Amino acid sequence: MGKKKKKALRAAAEREHDATAPLRALAAAGAMRALTPIAKATDEPPLLALGLGTLAIGAVLRRPALARNGARMVASHLLATGLKTVLKASVDRARPNVAGTDAVPRKGHGTDDTNFNAFPSGHTAGAVAVAQSVAHEAPGIGGVARLAAGTAGVAQVARGAHYGSDVVAGAVIGWLAERVAGWAIDAGERFAETRREVKAEAEVEAHPS
Repeated sequence: MGKKKKKALRAAAEREHDATAPLRALAAAGAMRALTPIAKATDEPPLLALGLGTLAIGAVLRRPALARNGARMVASHLLATGLKTVLKASVDRARPNVAGTDAVPRKGHGTDDTNFNAFPSGHTAGAVAVAQSVAHEAPGIGGVARLAAGTAGVAQVARGAHYGSDVVAGAVIGWLAERVAGWAIDAGERFAETRREVKAEAEVEAHPS
């Protein structure tokens, strides 16, 4: 990266850091503590459990559409989690609520210190991936799902856990993950349908009436 680009990146990061100063003050004072349950609800285990539960209920009740929804939620979430994990290991960025640091992203060192892996927002990535899955499989509640994911992203900024750019990056990851997972599931279903048709034709040829 050239010096001009680095300088521009630093300037943008510093402006973002300064802009979140009021939110950091509120978070430090505990005023944003009520948002913690939202963050916990969009953590990896709850979202994965939601997808697996939907898949299991669909299978037990023999409702293919519900089972497919669950499968898409699980696949999208797992892919989003994998992508954000790679990026977190590649980029070091302090969280807004870590005192004495700035917002400038730097080359990652695979740090396990959660104070310095703010980019991208994993909660947002997972929430958007699951919400998009629901929106495609059950359009009737898609708006509610997307609103919930958006609320989760905003909460991360308000709590001082992420900068807005971290949340935007997480949302992009979640959206891409759902697109890829949806394509893979559609391709798998088309392949299975083709196999069934070929098998049926073979049986007809083997046992003509």
